[in-house]
Amino acid sequence: MTALLSAAGVAKHYGRTPALTGVDIDVAEGEIVAVTGPSGCGKSTLLHCLAGILRADAGTVTYRDQDLGLWSEKSRSRLRRTDFGVLFQFGQLVPELTAAENVALPLLLAGSGRREARADAQQWLERFGVDHVAEARPGAMSGGQQQRCAVARAMVTQPRVLFADEPTGALDALAGEQVLGELVRAARDQDTAVVLVTHDARVAAYADREVALRDGANDPSGLGVGS
Repeated sequence: MTALLSAAGVAKHYGRTPALTGVDIDVAEGEIVAVTGPSGCGKSTLLHCLAGILRADAGTVTYRDQDLGLWSEKSRSRLRRTDFGVLFQFGQLVPELTAAENVALPLLLAGSGRREARADAQQWLERFGVDHVAEARPGAMSGGQQQRCAVARAMVTQPRVLFADEPTGALDALAGEQVLGELVRAARDQDTAVVLVTHDARVAAYADREVALRDGANDPSGLGVGS
């Protein structure tokens, strides 16, 4: 397997508190990998290091054979507007913008024209079944509608890698299954790799492979979820 994205010996501390103590992970093109483990084991910190949101204190994060630790913050931010998509548990839509404006935002930041960005946003809203709330602001939407819009925003740039941090954690079981199924289908259709952080076995079951963490390191037992 040729890795598109890799972490080798990644460590991260918050002050004197270790969050990661030497994690290894490889993600291939188009692969869906679930990062699992108990609360506080470093899952979200690992995702933030892989996405270039945080810089690792030790070890390397490599994307397409390039060490992201050598990149400037500006370059890593640009990467998250082009090759990477990021999806958080609570969606984090901009409350002042409509659904269509939220989804179009990454395209506008990447330099697309307003009309083209709006047309692409509308297509993705239709794909996730929320085109009827295109002109609504997040406060007027249900939790499931907001998260579908957030998925559409994360996928609108057709990223090479999507980072999803507990993407269904704020939803009930039925809405969570629906959103996750739609996300996985969209990723498969465009060969987007997904790094999926979760503590839920039902969510991890959507992945091709599971990487378990415990106490900031790879868990050799591989127990992962539910441990």
